[in-house]
Amino acid sequence: MFRRTFWFSAGAAAGVWATTKVNRKLRQLTPESLAVQAANKAVEAGHKLKDFALDVRDNMADREAQLGDALGLTGPVDAEPLPARRFAIVENRTTTHPKYIENHGNEDH
Repeated sequence: MFRRTFWFSAGAAAGVWATTKVNRKLRQLTPESLAVQAANKAVEAGHKLKDFALDVRDNMADREAQLGDALGLTGPVDAEPLPARRFAIVENRTTTHPKYIENHGNEDH
């Protein structure tokens, strides 16, 4: 008699445990839950990418400083001001107003 009660209780407990497990997994596989999981993974990947970019930037600055010290380039840089933009006037025979074309200083093309 006790043996039957024990196995009945063990079976009932296993059934409740399995049902709970299946229901929990089904809730995780709903479209809304999958969308939230995907969004969380995307945000996490974005944070990791940002951290990686910041690490690269810091290490790049350190390496540039090392190279500058090794080459003796640590002094101040005399920056020349950028030249003012020049405009070329093209004659337009159809109207009385001239057209202005921006010249960026690159004559190759």
